[in-house]
Amino acid sequence: MINTRISIEDVSDVLKLLSDKTRLSIVAVLDHQECCVCEFVEAFDMSQPSISQHLRKLKVGGILNETKKGQWVYYSLNKESAYYPMIHNILKQIPVQTDLIEKLIKNSPVRQKCCE
Repeated sequence: MINTRISIEDVSDVLKLLSDKTRLSIVAVLDHQECCVCEFVEAFDMSQPSISQHLRKLKVGGILNETKKGQWVYYSLNKESAYYPMIHNILKQIPVQTDLIEKLIKNSPVRQKCCE
């Protein structure tokens, strides 16, 4: 983790991305484990295009990494990003997303059906 200074514009952009409750929750979950789009669809009870749009914004913002495994795409938090120390401090201020993480674990058979 490199401790570099980032511009106020970049800080503002990251804070705008994280100001959405769904995106902030996604980032909090991804701080604990990588996930596929289908897992977020189940956990948030949202449409796949809606979840994909949130993930795309976070990826374009440099907050997420994406890894392709076959035809499936998995997302993880970009802990090498210059923004990660700030994001990590923000995540320490919010409740752990235990319910969402448990829902993701409970729905792991869904992952096996759609992602494997």
